[in-house]
This record gives sequence, C-alpha cells and structure tokens, in this order.
Amino acid sequence: MRDLEPAPDHSGRRLSTKETAELLGVKPETVYAYVSRGQLSSRRDPGGRGSTFDATEVESLARRNRRESGGSPAAGGELSVRTRLTLIDKDRYYFRGVDATELAARHSYEEVAEWLWTGTPRPGAAFTAPKASVAAARRSVNALPEHSDPVDRLRVATIAAAAVDPLRFDLSEDTVLGTARTLIPTLVAALPSHSAGHRDEGPLAHRLWARLTVRIADEASLRALDTALGLLADHDLAASTLAVRLAASARAHPYAAVSAGLGVLEGPLHGAASGLAHRMLLDVLDEGDAAPVVADELRAGRRVPGLGHRLYPGEDPRARALFALLEKMPNAAPALAAARDVVTTTARHTPLHANVDLALAVFTVSCGMGASAGETIFAVARTAGWIAHALEEYGERPLRMRPNGTYVGERPPQPLPE
Repeated sequence: MRDLEPAPDHSGRRLSTKETAELLGVKPETVYAYVSRGQLSSRRDPGGRGSTFDATEVESLARRNRRESGGSPAAGGELSVRTRLTLIDKDRYYFRGVDATELAARHSYEEVAEWLWTGTPRPGAAFTAPKASVAAARRSVNALPEHSDPVDRLRVATIAAAAVDPLRFDLSEDTVLGTARTLIPTLVAALPSHSAGHRDEGPLAHRLWARLTVRIADEASLRALDTALGLLADHDLAASTLAVRLAASARAHPYAAVSAGLGVLEGPLHGAASGLAHRMLLDVLDEGDAAPVVADELRAGRRVPGLGHRLYPGEDPRARALFALLEKMPNAAPALAAARDVVTTTARHTPLHANVDLALAVFTVSCGMGASAGETIFAVARTAGWIAHALEEYGERPLRMRPNGTYVGERPPQPLPE
C-alpha cells in the first residue's frame, strides 16, 4: 500500500543528478535515459555545476516505477520482484508461507507443485503425459547424438511437446496449469529408460528413478528422490527463474519460458553444480581421503563444490533435510562419510556448510547414478517452480522487466568508420 501514501512536499525544490539517481534507485548515468525518453525534464541553472531535476517530478516517477515494476530497486540497484511463492529467511525457506522442508517431507512432489501453482492442497495429485506429447518428445530426443546430456534432452523434449500443443499460446491460468500437469511427466517420459521392463505409472519419482539408474529402487531411496524433487521445486529468483520471468514478461508461452530456464540451468554455478560435487565424491572414495582431493580443487583455482550458499549464512535447509533421509538409505554410508570428510577438511580454513548440491551428490553416488543425474533431478523439480513464476508474471504488466543499459562507450556523434 506504499503507493497510496501522500507524497512528500517537494514543491519548487531542485535535485542534483546524484540525488535524483538515489531517489530512483539507479546509477547517475541512467538518469539521462529518463530524460531522453521524456520521463524527466532537466535544467541547467545559471552558475550551477550540472543539470538539476524537479523533486516532485522525480518522486512521482519513482512511485510509478515501483508500482509498474511490481517491486522496487533493491540495495545495490538489483531488481526486486514481488512474489507470493517463496520466502528465504534466516536459514529457512517457505512455499506460500509454509515451511518448504516440512512440505516436501510430508507431501509428494506432485502435491508440492500443486501448492506452488494454486496455494490449494490437492491430496493424491497425479500427473499424466498425453501420448502425442510423449511420442513427439521421444522422437526428438532419440534423434540427438548418444552423448547428449540430460538437459539437452529435456530442452528438446520441451520444444517437441510445445509443437504438438495447439493451446500453447493460451496464457489463461487454467490452460497454463493444464500445461504444467502434462509437461513435467512428458519430460520424464522422454528420457531414455535404464530398465527395459519399466512402465511409466505411479508417482513421478518412481518414473524418474528408471531414467537415472539400473539399480532396483528401495523404499528409502524412492522417498529421498521424491523429497529432493519437492525441496528443489523453487528457490525464489535464482538465475534460471529470472530467465523464466523475463520470457513470461514478454508473454512467451510456458514451454518457451521453461526452455529459457533450462538454458540457464546448465551453468556450473547453478544446476550443474551437483555434477561437480558428484565427481569430487568419487575421487574422495577412490583416494580414501578428502585432503588430496580438496587440495587439487584449490590448486586448480576452483571452489570446493557443494559448500556454502550466498543466501544461507548457516546451513542450507534443503541439505539438512536431504541428509536426514540419506542416513536411512542402506547404501549411502560411504558417500556420506566422504561428504563429511570434505566438509571437515575444508572447515580447517573456511567454515562453510554443505549445500544441497553436496547432498544431491551423495544421493546420486549412493544410487549408482551418473554425474549428470543431479542436474536431471534439479531440472525436473524446478520446472514446477518455473511455471509457478510464469503464472505470476502473466498477471503482471507485459514487458515490465526491461532494465536500462548504462552506456559507457564513446559519446555520439562519432564519425562514420572508413
């Protein structure tokens, strides 16, 4: 309700460029972009040292920017976006006000996704993939080179599923929710199965398991996978989620928005981080000691994967919840010991906690999965959050997320190049 507060009385007062930039929450250079677009008027006062701006006009523009952006510039000029989905606060995080770790522990991934999308409990929620979507996605995925990684396959499957959906451009809430409930199982069904006799039925975690390992699933491992999917369903404005919201702001359909998220996910500082931790744990198990492995990581100028998180000064709550389940998995003891060794070895110099990437790596190593399995789990899980954010963005003003570039090149006019 901030925009309904009475504006301060700045009648007749002039602001410097620096004061104007501070009030708008932008860099001083950006102020002149507002002038060039006719949103602000400037004046050079006799004897003055630069342009000045009418304070009332500046305050009005600042209020309008806050209202239209759905947020306000945060500290340091970073974009702030209003959302009702995820709150991260004091080493805990919440989905629509509910503790996310408890939600994932007590409910299936499908139920967590429904809560994110609608805010309404849907016990027993199940997702079904249309045959036409699965057939198109599988044909496209099977055409890829054999060495293609899982995110390549998921991206291609998303595009193929979009191509056979005549309603993809319908951005109404009910239609987008229908897309969400069919796209996620389509992505899982499009991945090659490691089990010849596997049937795509039952909870999504059971269907995904057969795409990740040749081992027969036990109850504790399936529960850990299902909970991991729920824990990773959303995490506020991570890089991939911001890409999704930008696409949705331009009114890209949900398949295209998910494709944008998948493109960003492959970064080693995002979805691929668990694969780096997976390989590190295998090295620790081979060496029998974390010390030489940690030393090699640091000697190469790399961060030790799976440690620390910029949003959690203490323990990552997702890691804490997943480690508790890993303790109950019959085959997880060696990988758990290797992970503890990494944390202890690194903590001699830097007190960092294990993050969810390390917990996910313990899971994938313990279950005989490949290094890319963690990224696959992450991508499938986060698709729910991406669609939740796309739904929110469809309800906002189109193209609102259009930052201004700060031009630092040669000032025009410059001569034409010869």
